[in-house]
Amino acid sequence: MRYSGGGHRLGEVADELVTRTIGILLFDGVEELDAVGPYEVLAAWTRIRPDDGWRTITVGVAGDGPVRGAKGLLMTPDVSLRAAGPIDLLVHPGGQGTVALMGDADHLEWLRGQAAADLLTTSVCTGSLVLASAGLLRDRPATTHWASLETLASIDPSIQVRADDRYVDDGDIVTSSGVSAGIDMALHLVARLAGDERAREVRRYIQYDPAPPV
Repeated sequence: MRYSGGGHRLGEVADELVTRTIGILLFDGVEELDAVGPYEVLAAWTRIRPDDGWRTITVGVAGDGPVRGAKGLLMTPDVSLRAAGPIDLLVHPGGQGTVALMGDADHLEWLRGQAAADLLTTSVCTGSLVLASAGLLRDRPATTHWASLETLASIDPSIQVRADDRYVDDGDIVTSSGVSAGIDMALHLVARLAGDERAREVRRYIQYDPAPPV
């Protein structure tokens, strides 16, 4: 069963309206909300405002078959990484599966290619550890899940670790801290790409108004 999250499927938006692609990576062991949180925000935006010229898809790192998240949720990507084509805004989630990706030479090389093409690369939670392993955070400010801050610094001591920031925008690379911070980062991206009013519209549409009970 495909997870739709309220977003459109490939092909639902007329081709002439789709100019740029947001790709959210899915892989075994992905932290579910790291992927689904930004997906909810970004797919809501691209669905209700297709004239802005963006679409949102999920991309399977190892193919287009189902992946099982860190908490057991089964998700099927829209397309495989090999077949995805150009991705203008990449969201790299975190989760247990990032341990393997940190040592995956092909994946790291692909990430370096994305960065070299001046595309927008973002991460949620321990996704930033993979970006660091690819050398993309060298001499940059960045953040990650609170429990992985020391690991981030150990991968590359030149990284300016921002322990207290929910997200860090450094131009072509944006990193966010744990899990729910990815939602805040995604709203920031909407504001950056389409303006504050559009981001407020999306926030209201998904009724995102955190008020933790504890």
